Amino acid sequence: MGQAPGSRKTVFCCSACGAVVGKWQGQCPGCAVWNTLVETPAEAPAGTRQPYAALAGSSGVQVLGNIEVREEARLPTGIGEFDRALGGGLVAGGVVLIGGDPGIGKSTLLLQALAEMSARHRVLYVSGEESARQIALRAQRLALSSGELPLLSEIRLEAIIATLQSSAPQVAVIDSIQTLWSEQLSSAPGSLAQVRECAAQLTRLAKQAGTTIVLVGHVTKEGALAGPRVLEHIVDTVLYFEGDTHSSFRLIRAVKNRYGAVNEIGVFAMTERGLKGVSNPSAIFLSQHATEVAGSCVLVTQEGTRPLLVEIQALVDQAHGNPRRLTVGLDGQRLAMLLAVLHRHAGIACFDQDVFLNAVGGVRISEPAADLAVLMAIVSSLKNRALPEKLAVFGEVGLAGEVRPAPRGQERLREAAKLGFTHALIPAANAPRQAIGRLELIAVRRIEEAVRRLRELA
Repeated sequence: MGQAPGSRKTVFCCSACGAVVGKWQGQCPGCAVWNTLVETPAEAPAGTRQPYAALAGSSGVQVLGNIEVREEARLPTGIGEFDRALGGGLVAGGVVLIGGDPGIGKSTLLLQALAEMSARHRVLYVSGEESARQIALRAQRLALSSGELPLLSEIRLEAIIATLQSSAPQVAVIDSIQTLWSEQLSSAPGSLAQVRECAAQLTRLAKQAGTTIVLVGHVTKEGALAGPRVLEHIVDTVLYFEGDTHSSFRLIRAVKNRYGAVNEIGVFAMTERGLKGVSNPSAIFLSQHATEVAGSCVLVTQEGTRPLLVEIQALVDQAHGNPRRLTVGLDGQRLAMLLAVLHRHAGIACFDQDVFLNAVGGVRISEPAADLAVLMAIVSSLKNRALPEKLAVFGEVGLAGEVRPAPRGQERLREAAKLGFTHALIPAANAPRQAIGRLELIAVRRIEEAVRRLRELA
């Protein structure tokens, strides 16, 4: 049946890969992901739009060995923890995408950074969500020296690009990419086509003019960046804000970085004067107990290039009905595997127990090196025996019950020694040849050996 006269034709665009189909399907034919097709107005024919160009410029075939390589110059933001997450600072011509929950501090941090940089560099803050008056009130509340900070309230992409070309700033912030719209497209701001087109145009401008552009992105209820996944592929760096809005601590994690380490984090505390960097982040992830408590174990984890000490808390209690497994900040699927390993190789069963795990401070831990600390906290809670207060633990546990080494083991041990820990339960393969501080090392090869040594310490 034909389409009614005057009605607008719509297509369905995949939010994961950007593929376009004429009718809705449960599964995207391009990337085979389910329930990602979103209805959007069909765009104008290609002949009525400007031709596309390569994002990073095009060149002929070159021999890789003949290409001149130079270290990328960094523009420090003046905020140490932000620079750490970026890999040392902003890079000329780089495009950074930063996302996080509403109210977590994205705009506050970027306003602080631009206010700090405005005295040394040409900067521009482009806001599509707030008026100039609202931003001025925020700067006044944060007591920022922003008297020389240029500000533009605009959502039209063409007007923003014209301003960037005329003023030629070294650093520009676009807050946010979901509010922009291009006159070349008929869809509304925030649609998949608009977000993809606006990001591509801004990235092309950044590469050609050498301007560093920071894009603020909204997130979905699952915590992922809203819009097509191609948005994350276009940019050079993707940063996520982590942390509970009810807590004063915030973490910025780099999940993609073409100019630095991935999984590098910056730690901040939200104060009345904005976000302040935390010089000793391990302190916020360790609880201060008056006495030793059962179910608490200190993990030495590695976040990017930074070792952190995080307290892992476990509560094992008699189940009434089906046993529950609940984790906060840790992988719930891995917990089930670790409980099976503990039963099979150490003879400790938790099939009739509720097991609850928590990483103190709101930090999220994904590395396997947390396995040994998780199991030690569970055994401590189950047996109701407190671990020594100054014991640090790390190590991966395999299905065969072996304790595998963790990367950068000596850096982890130095961090524990620096914070005054006296014992360390580690994989045998991570045992250093020379003593590190006053640490007494307990090197184990299997999980049953770790449990036995734990009983001797407790």
